[in-house]
Amino acid sequence: MEKMLVIVFNDEQKAYEGSDALTELDSEGDIALYAEAIIQKNMLGKVKVVKESDDLPVRTAGGTAIGALIGLLEGGVAGEGAGAVAGSYAGAMADMNHAGVDAEFLDEVSAKLKRGKWAVVADVSEDRERPVDKRMEAIGGTVVRTARREVEQEQYAKEVAGTKDDINKQKEEKDKASPSEKGKIQKKIDDLKKKMHAKQEHAKERSKQEQSEAKSKIESLKKKAAKAKSDEKAKFEAWKDEIKKKSDKSKETSDKLQQEGTDQQGQGKDAQPTSSAS
Repeated sequence: MEKMLVIVFNDEQKAYEGSDALTELDSEGDIALYAEAIIQKNMLGKVKVVKESDDLPVRTAGGTAIGALIGLLEGGVAGEGAGAVAGSYAGAMADMNHAGVDAEFLDEVSAKLKRGKWAVVADVSEDRERPVDKRMEAIGGTVVRTARREVEQEQYAKEVAGTKDDINKQKEEKDKASPSEKGKIQKKIDDLKKKMHAKQEHAKERSKQEQSEAKSKIESLKKKAAKAKSDEKAKFEAWKDEIKKKSDKSKETSDKLQQEGTDQQGQGKDAQPTSSAS
């Protein structure tokens, strides 16, 4: 199962030992490590990335799921009441959806990642929690984990559907409106279409990044399976199949969303957005 881990330590040395331990667990086949970073929360409450993985299947920078999680931590969502903060800002909610975590997980991280603490943030697959927990307990680390949720494209679809409903309602109002009001209502319709088109374009870009991330993970697991003993091969194959299944479902949702956008634009000049966003 794909999971996000935040492993909290008291000092820098222990954090680096924790990072090394994850690498060892990956090489031993207990987990599949896709990306990781070491972070520090200073005495002012600011979180910064000290080290990012650059030799793992997925790099932390540039729009990946772990990058979104680190962005939430850097942005102060964890540490100041994540549930309340994330619920107040659309940007934080979008990052949570991309990272595949929820406010409860961030609140738990905030309770552990106090000022002066260090942590290892990791994107992994694991079946049993004990190998990681046991190794980190020996080092002095506290593990906070959550199974990754795949809801980002579904959320985009809900948002676009809601905007389409608003457009249809405005069209109904326009049909009933006086000539002097029709222009104002059409302006609202045009603005809603721009908003919807921007969401579709953003969803398309996010889908491309998701597919690239999934492809890197799948290729890594294929290599692990090829080298594994027969009794371990099934585990890597199962992790690979899980990631592929989720990736295919996400792409299907994204493709459907883009097709709906094409259909909407094909309804006539009235339905064509006048600008786009990425």
